[in-house]
Amino acid sequence: MSNDSQIDLDLLKQKLIAERRELHHDAEVSAAERATVVLDQTTVGRLSRMDALQTQAMALETERRREVELKRIDMALKRMDAGEFGACTSCGEDIQPKRLIMDPATPVCVDCASKSG
Repeated sequence: MSNDSQIDLDLLKQKLIAERRELHHDAEVSAAERATVVLDQTTVGRLSRMDALQTQAMALETERRREVELKRIDMALKRMDAGEFGACTSCGEDIQPKRLIMDPATPVCVDCASKSG
């Protein structure tokens, strides 16, 4: 990346690692919410089961999004290690430093992001 002088790669790497650590912690904390809901009518009423199922569905979706973000972070760290960080994975052009500072895990430049969105 030609914008290295404008970006502190070590700081961005630390930010990504801290975010990854926090996402793993959040996954551990919320594991119980994603557990299978017991459908035992003798111990739990119908509305309580429905509430539990809804809570589980929301927790599963949150976990899916967390996994997507973890993959984005891991790929950004791999690009850093390979010396390819800051280059758009779609067109190869440099990603604007402000974009990388806001979201170091972003894999594409603004132009490519707007084309796919």
